[in-house]
Amino acid sequence: MDTQQHIKQLVTEHPVVLFMKGNAQFPMCGFSGRAVQILKACGVNGLHTVDVLRDEAIRQGIKVYSDWPTIPQLYIKGEFIGGSDILVAMYQSGELQQLLAAA
Repeated sequence: MDTQQHIKQLVTEHPVVLFMKGNAQFPMCGFSGRAVQILKACGVNGLHTVDVLRDEAIRQGIKVYSDWPTIPQLYIKGEFIGGSDILVAMYQSGELQQLLAAA
């Protein structure tokens, strides 16, 4: 399976997927940590995280897959939502909570 197929499988297999540096217990950058905090505040259960620091192919491949240059990246029900700044704005507006409630 190539990297793009693997990423597609991850985002379709799990309702909520966060590609991040580190994991939910030990984020390895502030932006990834903020994303995890927001998702926890939204009451996300079963968050699936992918540590891009452990796999260079995934780290580069996710940027190609989403056409988005930065990490973290959030996917809900297979759809790319955005990075840390977008999550903050969507959380503040209540839009993220609505998306997650439907997931």
